[in-house]
Amino acid sequence: MIIQPVIKDSVTRITAKNEQEMLVLGARIGAALRAGDTIALTGDLGAGKTTLTRGLIQATLPEIEVPSPTYTLVQTYDFPEYELWHCDLYRLKHPDEVFEIGLMDAFGEAVCLLEWPDKIGEYLPEEALNLHIRFDGAGRVVELGPEWEDRHV
Repeated sequence: MIIQPVIKDSVTRITAKNEQEMLVLGARIGAALRAGDTIALTGDLGAGKTTLTRGLIQATLPEIEVPSPTYTLVQTYDFPEYELWHCDLYRLKHPDEVFEIGLMDAFGEAVCLLEWPDKIGEYLPEEALNLHIRFDGAGRVVELGPEWEDRHV
């Protein structure tokens, strides 16, 4: 069971004790998304960014395998109400590469879930929803920025 959200200083913190709880939390976050949302997903290597994303995607598309887009940079998924772009931007050499991968065209229409969003600098939409995952012993703490306040995760 996921511990209930704790809100402090406008940041919502949710503890996930294991991989299963991260998948469930991903599904809860996915239910709160709207077409045009951009999620700036940060956390150290191995923190659970792709696991959380897998839960988010498979809650709607359970038959889909969700690989990490580490080498492809972008994986797209057709949801009933929007297209979801799962992007791993770690390997970008320059922010302008967002044009080459088509990401600028997806902003504002698709849901764009960005791992390593700092790699695109000024191209990150101002209204991005910030989500940070950090280690907490064997578990993880997922921190949702104040812009998630009306999302009811």
